[in-house]
Amino acid sequence: LGAICCAAVDVELTAFDGSTPSHFIEMNDPVMGGQSTGTWTVNDQGKYGVMDGEVKDVPSLKAPGFVAVKCDDTFPDASATVSGSVVMTVRSTTPEYTGFKLAIAAGTVSPSYSCRGGSTIPGSRGCFKAPFTVPAGDDFVEVRIPFSAFSDNWSPYTGDQIKTCKEDKDVCPTADALKTIKELQLMAEGHDGKVHLEVKSITASDESVVSFI
Repeated sequence: LGAICCAAVDVELTAFDGSTPSHFIEMNDPVMGGQSTGTWTVNDQGKYGVMDGEVKDVPSLKAPGFVAVKCDDTFPDASATVSGSVVMTVRSTTPEYTGFKLAIAAGTVSPSYSCRGGSTIPGSRGCFKAPFTVPAGDDFVEVRIPFSAFSDNWSPYTGDQIKTCKEDKDVCPTADALKTIKELQLMAEGHDGKVHLEVKSITASDESVVSFI
């Protein structure tokens, strides 16, 4: 007889209970007179971070700017989860907003440089970005973003992917890159509007099915 067992690998990247890196800082839109504004606070009682703000057009570009927060730190090795997903425990009072994105700088020498260029300028590989949405509701929910949905080739103006992982495996996160995650970014970009995002944790997770005979 055979037996099937599910073995999950979870690597917590950040949480707000003091167990993992969680020192995020807010980044204002600095591009050519950007008008977007945002704040970052931590609710110590509820143990979650709060990104709040509004994305507005950059007047000189007549295109949306961004609101973003980032955490630079030494994160755990997440290479064993490369076939899985990033699991975010989140909620939002602006679920209609369509410009939420998560960026993971991994396997790059300069995370900030890579996360400015998105592979469009020399030496800016290694900042993997993916969009996500948050369902409406008052409770925290798990939002899963497969690593196969990330790409390190995206527009620095909108954050939209130029090449997807499905189109070109060269832009996908690799196990080798996920050994050395150096920066996480939460962003609202490419779309105007008010944004409010509450984050309890971000975890890299992979569940594989193993057969025993």
